[in-house]
Amino acid sequence: MRFFLFSLLLVLMMNLIGGCSPRRGYEAVLLLGDVSAGEEPSRLKAKTAEPARIQVRIPVAPGFPVAAGFYGADLYLPQEPVKAGMLVVPGVAEEGKDDPRLVAFAYSLARMRFAVLVPELESMHRLEVRAENTDEVAAAFAWFRNRTELVPTGHLGMMAFSYAVGPTLLAAMAPEVGEDVGFAVGVGGYYDLHAVMTFFTTGWFHDGDDWQRGDPNRYGKWVFVEGNLDRLAEEGDRRRFQTMAERRKENLDAPIEDLALGLSEEGKALYRFIVNEDRERVPALIANLPEFLRRDIGALNLADKDLQKLQARLILIHGLDDPIIPHSESRKLKAALPAGQADLFLVRGLMHVDVMPGIIGSWRMWRAVMALLRERDGVR
Repeated sequence: MRFFLFSLLLVLMMNLIGGCSPRRGYEAVLLLGDVSAGEEPSRLKAKTAEPARIQVRIPVAPGFPVAAGFYGADLYLPQEPVKAGMLVVPGVAEEGKDDPRLVAFAYSLARMRFAVLVPELESMHRLEVRAENTDEVAAAFAWFRNRTELVPTGHLGMMAFSYAVGPTLLAAMAPEVGEDVGFAVGVGGYYDLHAVMTFFTTGWFHDGDDWQRGDPNRYGKWVFVEGNLDRLAEEGDRRRFQTMAERRKENLDAPIEDLALGLSEEGKALYRFIVNEDRERVPALIANLPEFLRRDIGALNLADKDLQKLQARLILIHGLDDPIIPHSESRKLKAALPAGQADLFLVRGLMHVDVMPGIIGSWRMWRAVMALLRERDGVR
């Protein structure tokens, strides 16, 4: 922690020589220090009152009354006047909006005078990303936008982690809310789901024109399997895959071939994809996946969407060592947008969505936070 703050103060001094806002630069140091501290004491906590955390109910779709259905969310409000609003969409995590790291992060943003809304997306709570998440994110943003008393300045943005970046950016292009999303932040996100699926099964990814071999989190693909078990048609398939996942989560090299023998055709298609390590076979294996998976992949894949509809300014942050989604995905996402619309910060030592950079990474994270604070203040 002490080294982290020293590194940030060093790069702050370098940037002050370059003429950037001293106040905003110092705020960026305080925010990064508080995020690094989590629930522990920090300079920012010592300087600010604890924000309020309020439970609210969000309609299931933009323009719908709560009576038609709703889901829960937490609203974090600073004790000082709000400068901007931020919808923070959790990634795939069992604890959802109540994940201690996410709660601490939301408090940190609120201490920086953001009003922060964190929705509970039930499917992600169950470790699933689904097509309907896009509408849920748009509904949450519409609810936030329509309560102008929460963010009098009208500066509103979205932030998402990991697989939630896709549905969040799709929501930011929804006609109901797109004009009001001023900025969006994606941490460890994706552009091409087919490429991500190639990486997490085989370890291969494209960076430019060349194939590269990474070190994917093999544990993660069995979490993916568990998150989709309830959607398999056959009860026997669900039982067998659950046992496979339990074995492989205990020992990544545990034998599972015996369990594959009794799978249905739908189950075999999923099994062949999950155990495949040949990058050339991935397109055909994806094409043969169960229909429910192909439908969600098609709906959530950004690579075949018209991203020119995205009006928001984009801030992308990605770890060069990310074992879940390769950093090349954020490069491709930036390249798909008009020149100047997105800023990309690649950070060595940022493990997917956990902030643990060294001195060079601290400099880049500081620059990313500076970009966020400029959006908060309406300065570009």
